[in-house]
Amino acid sequence: MDLGDCYRLLGLRSGASFADIKASYRRLAQQYHPDINPNDIRAKDKFIALTEAYKLLLTVVPSEEFAQTSSNSAAFRRNGTQSTGSKQAPTTTTVTAEKPPIQKPPNLVEIEQRLKWKTYEQLQRFLQGRRFPQAIALAEALAARLPTDMEVSQWQAVAYQIWGRALISENQLLKARIYLKKALKTDPKNKALSIEVQRDFEKLEQLY
Repeated sequence: MDLGDCYRLLGLRSGASFADIKASYRRLAQQYHPDINPNDIRAKDKFIALTEAYKLLLTVVPSEEFAQTSSNSAAFRRNGTQSTGSKQAPTTTTVTAEKPPIQKPPNLVEIEQRLKWKTYEQLQRFLQGRRFPQAIALAEALAARLPTDMEVSQWQAVAYQIWGRALISENQLLKARIYLKKALKTDPKNKALSIEVQRDFEKLEQLY
């Protein structure tokens, strides 16, 4: 992937500023993020390509802050003085070499956190609307994206338990047992959830 491809992927012209590159990446990354497009392989590939293009451009396009600092430093080195508007003898100024700031990689953690809570809001809407298959699919996709996030595991387990309870009311007892077991397995250290699931199992036994 050359620089021209990177700019085109981000929808920019060659020579775009650091701020434009950053803004375009953030907008497109949110649009094509796998959490927003679960099971969409093309969106996932697009997201990966966008991230690679962004990283490459960061290595060759300086931030405005660094560009301004470099320009000021060069001016000092050329003149060796600061103009005061008077006829006083110029004062020699010692300029120390400034280290360019370390360019940060794309803040994917911040993006993932925004997507995490946006997904949580959608999950709540699915559960409240009793759209349980969609809620489960969404919870599982988020858990696959953030496998070490304990909050996400809790949301997934609660989604399993809520659907299991709904299945009991629909007399789909075998399927209900499966999802209640999934709830315990997904978040085994959640004591409150365990108590609720045990009560659901007791209700199941009464119905057999």
